[in-house]
Amino acid sequence: MNLTCLVDNTVAHRGEFWGEHGLSILIETPQARILWDTGASGTVLAHNLHLLRFDPAWLDAVALSHAHQDHTGGLPALMGRTRRIPLFAHADLFRPRFRRVETGYRHVGLPAGSEGLGEWFDLRLGTEPVEIAPGVWTSGEIRERSAPEGRSPHHFVQGDGGYTPDPYRDDLALVLKAEEGWVVVCGCCHAGLVNTLRHVERTFGGPIWGIVGGAHLIEADDAHLEEAVRFLTDLSVPHLWLNHCTGQRALCRLVQALGDRVQPFPVGTRLELSL
Repeated sequence: MNLTCLVDNTVAHRGEFWGEHGLSILIETPQARILWDTGASGTVLAHNLHLLRFDPAWLDAVALSHAHQDHTGGLPALMGRTRRIPLFAHADLFRPRFRRVETGYRHVGLPAGSEGLGEWFDLRLGTEPVEIAPGVWTSGEIRERSAPEGRSPHHFVQGDGGYTPDPYRDDLALVLKAEEGWVVVCGCCHAGLVNTLRHVERTFGGPIWGIVGGAHLIEADDAHLEEAVRFLTDLSVPHLWLNHCTGQRALCRLVQALGDRVQPFPVGTRLELSL
């Protein structure tokens, strides 16, 4: 099983890859090629796929971690370039999302044109875990959130009473079955890194061997960050490949606590996992 970072805030090496604030990871198994999130623009996604000589027509499925545009903005670039493949996401995907700015509220949810997603993809929206391909599952909704969430004070949804803080109900992870144990692939961890990992332990059982993606510790206060460090220390996860919204401060603290178990996962990085 191979995981290649296609979109991230940073780029691995000098070369022709592009980066942007967003996330996309290509997951290749013997049975399927799955795109986890699509980055922010589609321009970066298409450019980096071209450099890898990977045609979107080869994809077997798309899965989305949540609705924010830095994870879904590349969807229009895929429309018409794939077969009508399944698209897996939470049932709350189409709820409009907003960011509070000085001038009011700016839409940061699904990009323009996403109303027609059903014309191009076989939408598989729900709240329960679903097997996308052998050994690749969606986490299902992360309902138990006793530990801090990966929140931003700027994220809102709109309801009958006006704008209210985003509940992040749509936040999902992927769960991969590797030889050594489960690998949890996060998008933004708005549900909270600790909550996400506890959910995977309860739902799937067995050891968590690796964590990949954004941990949304960039806005964590000291107490939140130290709780995450303690949990990961106790969990003894052998490998953490982190990027996107993890944050440099959190990454440095995790390296301090866990050593070389923690590695960055910028654009161009390729992980090979044994099945």
